[in-house]
Amino acid sequence: MIVYLRLLKESLSFAINALRNNKLRTLLSLLGVTIGIFSIIAVLAAVDSLDRKISKDLSSLDKNTIYLMKFSFGPSEIPQWKREQFPNVKYDEYTSLKNSLNDTQQVGYQLFVNRESLKYDSKTVSDVNIIPASSEIVDIEGLSFDKGRFYNESESNSGTPVIVLGYEIAEGLFGNSDPIGKNIRLYGQRFTVIGVIAKQGAGFFGNSNDTSVYLPANFLRRMYGDSDSMTPVIVLKPVKGVDMDAYKAEVTQKLRTIRGMKAGDMDNFFINVLSGFTDFIDGILGQMNVVGWIISGFSLLVGGFGIANIMFVSVKERTNLIGIQKSLGAKNRFILFQFLFEAVILSVIGGIIGLIMVWGIAFILTKALDFEFVLSLGNVILGTSLAAIIGLISGILPAISAANLDPVEAIRTGM
Repeated sequence: MIVYLRLLKESLSFAINALRNNKLRTLLSLLGVTIGIFSIIAVLAAVDSLDRKISKDLSSLDKNTIYLMKFSFGPSEIPQWKREQFPNVKYDEYTSLKNSLNDTQQVGYQLFVNRESLKYDSKTVSDVNIIPASSEIVDIEGLSFDKGRFYNESESNSGTPVIVLGYEIAEGLFGNSDPIGKNIRLYGQRFTVIGVIAKQGAGFFGNSNDTSVYLPANFLRRMYGDSDSMTPVIVLKPVKGVDMDAYKAEVTQKLRTIRGMKAGDMDNFFINVLSGFTDFIDGILGQMNVVGWIISGFSLLVGGFGIANIMFVSVKERTNLIGIQKSLGAKNRFILFQFLFEAVILSVIGGIIGLIMVWGIAFILTKALDFEFVLSLGNVILGTSLAAIIGLISGILPAISAANLDPVEAIRTGM
């Protein structure tokens, strides 16, 4: 054991000397490994960060939550021209489903509308995400509050001009003062602030509760009717443990009945299950992983050739030393491990440089974009292990050639 520890120490010394004495040659040889490890770990870190962010953003939502609307969250086999003819879901359909569906925890109604500006006295906040919705949305989305409350069913049904602000919106309009009970202007109307949502942080999907406001959907319906500029959606939250296939079949049958559709008619709505959307996103992230591995694989291949090249040069430069070692009794195994360790150490050095680059870029992007890029311990271990494997594979042939040298010929060649 002591012999191999000394061997490892000598190999590390040889590797450091190679870097010190032939800086440019060694760094160019390690460049492929560095770029390869950087590419793989950067892609994996980015995908892990995105996955973590998506999970965080959707953590308050049940993955069985259904969005019933005229659009599909993912690809559809129905032609676009046909989908454009689908009618919007209606408020009456929301109330009918709410009163007739079994195994349902909550049924909510929401409108997708354009962003607007909010005003309070002389202060204005622009580009605000407006979420007109029924009162059930607070339970469906699992909203928590910094101050105040959400509007109740009575306020929702009557379209009372009350509003719930996101954390950043409240800060932008009111600073450190309490916004509860204050009046702000939106759509040219006055709304009374009744709640402020707890701080969430940046959202992966472009919207965050911090920059959103909630108001009763019926307020806008009373002002504009069921305008084409607003896209309605019925949000369904089934009870836990429900058979989703049977539940979707019931939703389909109920809505078809409400719309008076015949048996042969094609469904003119989409049942978008949140789990299906997350699976779609996971598929995209998986494809990103595969592409990253393919691209990085070429860099690692080049890096492997670079390590092999520098090790063959090292064998040639130390032929005389190898001959002396073997003449003094060093076994082939000792020479073999000496060069293998050196190749692994050089490759790991290249891999560590790549990991440091990933960490540096992740740190900069996290600060600049307000998005947490995470370099996990698992990815660090993976990057280091890959570098060691590349070094092992690349160094095996040079190490075998060194181990098989004839001591007399080696000493003579060195002279």
